[in-house]
Amino acid sequence: MKLLYNPSVPGKVLFPEFIWQCRNNKVLLTFDDGPNPGSTEIILKVLEELGIKALFFMVGNNIRRYPALANDMLNAGHDLGNHTFNHKNAAFVSKKVFDNEILMFNKVTNEVLNRQTSYFRPPRGRFDLGLQKRLKNYGLKNVMWSLLSFDYKNDINIVKFALDNFLLDNSLVVFHDSDKSKNIIEDSIKYLADKVIDRGFEFGAPLECLN
Repeated sequence: MKLLYNPSVPGKVLFPEFIWQCRNNKVLLTFDDGPNPGSTEIILKVLEELGIKALFFMVGNNIRRYPALANDMLNAGHDLGNHTFNHKNAAFVSKKVFDNEILMFNKVTNEVLNRQTSYFRPPRGRFDLGLQKRLKNYGLKNVMWSLLSFDYKNDINIVKFALDNFLLDNSLVVFHDSDKSKNIIEDSIKYLADKVIDRGFEFGAPLECLN
């Protein structure tokens, strides 16, 4: 059961260069797949109300389509991560195609946002054995997770189960900035914030949690 929410120990041992959890005993909130009209605005509003800084692993093509939303994230003090240009699954494309997805993301963020990032997360958590070496060449750190919320299933009870049973003081939590999760994302964030407070944990900012 735990492996559904927290990646396996063998994976962490085989890929110790990847970041699997926060490095400072604080909880880091991350969002995949945005920016996305209808969900991004909700997320930013709730994060501002709660005083939480998050890391958004954006999709390059979404940045190109919705640059104002991407800039809203950055202007609110949140950080940017590379989630490829078209959200391609590394299991189904060549290394050359996948690497081009990474580089296309960097290109569009430079052109549209005048910003670069040192953080990367592979779509659906899929990667090949040589990815880490190539990411070093691109100046990127591969940020995985220690708690997958399953918010994209659009069921707040599933999210609550994940947080109730697997939230730790160094959790790297994944939520989604997408249509799949937008109906429950406000409640999901607030429930996480309540759990962090109830357990005496603390939210951290991306820079302090990942370095």
